[in-house]
Amino acid sequence: MTPSIVCIGGTVVPGSTTERAMELAATAARGAGAQVRVFGGAYLGDLPHYRGTGHGPDVGVELVEAVRASDGVIIAAPGYHGTVSGLVKNALDYLEDLANDTRPYLHGRAVGLIATAYGDQATMSTMMTLRAIAHALRGWPTPMGATVRTYSGLFDEAGSCTDPKVVAQLAMVGAQVVQGARQLAGAPLS
Repeated sequence: MTPSIVCIGGTVVPGSTTERAMELAATAARGAGAQVRVFGGAYLGDLPHYRGTGHGPDVGVELVEAVRASDGVIIAAPGYHGTVSGLVKNALDYLEDLANDTRPYLHGRAVGLIATAYGDQATMSTMMTLRAIAHALRGWPTPMGATVRTYSGLFDEAGSCTDPKVVAQLAMVGAQVVQGARQLAGAPLS
């Protein structure tokens, strides 16, 4: 089985730490044999507020359809003021369009989580919020959730992460979401 994994996250700043962290997890998922699709900050930034002005039947369909067809999801959010950014939360609100599916929301899908922030407290509170969101959407969070404390120099000029512990955390998230997707693929939907 080749699992389909969808990555959702980032910020409006191109090349943000959050997006780079998500890409490292995506690379690990690819390395574990998954097909990966990424919806980064540029895509998320173009989404109008869910069900607000500018939201129509064709808006966000690409994201919703990708998640609908997925076996697993990786969500990467920066911690803004101790919680998930509005940009990422808005994208997750679009998953409400999956409510009436046979497999609603993230039911039966492994969910890898990444929280980035300048402080340890914000990474942990953001991770707790991401776990609560994954549970509310009926997803199965992976045992490892990566909390990445950002700082100047975490990524070098070439875009490589300079902290081997962070690299290992993100690789584990990517690998676990693929492993979870494979395990859940054979589980009955009940």
